[in-house]
Amino acid sequence: MPYQVPVKRIITKEHLDDFLQSQAYDDYLGYILRLNEHVKNVKITDPIDISSNVQVILDALDTIKSWIDLFPPVENEKSRFGNPAFRDFYDKVQHDANDLFSAIVPHDALPELAAYFGEAFGNRNRIDYGTGHEANFMAWLLCLDKLGVLTENDDKAVVLRVFVKYIALMRKLQFDYWLEPAGSHGVWGLDDYHFLPFLFGSAQLHDHKYIRPKSIHDHDIVNEYAKDYMYLACIQFINAVKTSASLRWHSPMLDDISACKVWQKVNQGMVKMYKAEVMAKLPIMQHFFFGSLIHFEGGSDNAAHAEADCGHVHTDVFALGQEHPDCCGIPIPSAIAATAKTNSPRPIPFD
Repeated sequence: MPYQVPVKRIITKEHLDDFLQSQAYDDYLGYILRLNEHVKNVKITDPIDISSNVQVILDALDTIKSWIDLFPPVENEKSRFGNPAFRDFYDKVQHDANDLFSAIVPHDALPELAAYFGEAFGNRNRIDYGTGHEANFMAWLLCLDKLGVLTENDDKAVVLRVFVKYIALMRKLQFDYWLEPAGSHGVWGLDDYHFLPFLFGSAQLHDHKYIRPKSIHDHDIVNEYAKDYMYLACIQFINAVKTSASLRWHSPMLDDISACKVWQKVNQGMVKMYKAEVMAKLPIMQHFFFGSLIHFEGGSDNAAHAEADCGHVHTDVFALGQEHPDCCGIPIPSAIAATAKTNSPRPIPFD
């Protein structure tokens, strides 16, 4: 099959159900599970072989990170929502990112991969970011794997070098541009933005002799080992941006998970939760792309044209008093922005 620019194909629950039974679903989830297996009991700081192709990707992410400095946040003091300078950064990625990978990706395949990579940094219109964008980055990696640019021998490096660097880049974007959480589950979610660092991070801690799930409540352990384990790095991030209360108050789901005795159970639960809360959620999977490498013939050819202004497809009418779709309703300001506003000095009147 010739390469093709991917398109969105999922509009309805029926389309999603078809996808969940498809080879595309098996390919994507199988790749996540394969990566999960390869990072069990491996620290971020452990020595890992870096192939030449992985190094190209790492260098590209460093270059993209440097582009943030080209577009400093504009004055936006009256708002806790996303900073419009993000759109300039987004446009730069769309325009120039292909050049960074031309040495390792077949020329004809570049447009297909660009669709996934371009959507991995957030939404230009809403200036938000969520697990759907994270999934686009993983889909991009899966496409590289299908092309042979990456192999199973690269799996440890893909997670503990490439994905970790991607998360660091996204954290900078979230801090600098105050990206809004896309469809945040708020207090009951794991993280306003990410899911997979918890999944891979629990695999890293799979058989740890001393660090237990309940250790997330020990600030000394979290701060000491955040550099080694993604799960603890996420806890450190949450503690830094949600400072008004303890973890058990602002992140009760993480608090509940910490009651597990062993990391094996946490990791198994994370896989189940990823299937249910990401792969089986219509507002997320409406944004997933399908082309020749991640191929799905079901759904609709007109999914992209059916989107509302919010960037989602609404197949139902919501009457007064009914719950809004997960994607819409009241915009959710970034917790990072809220913390920054709280910690900033109060202006002196008439100064």
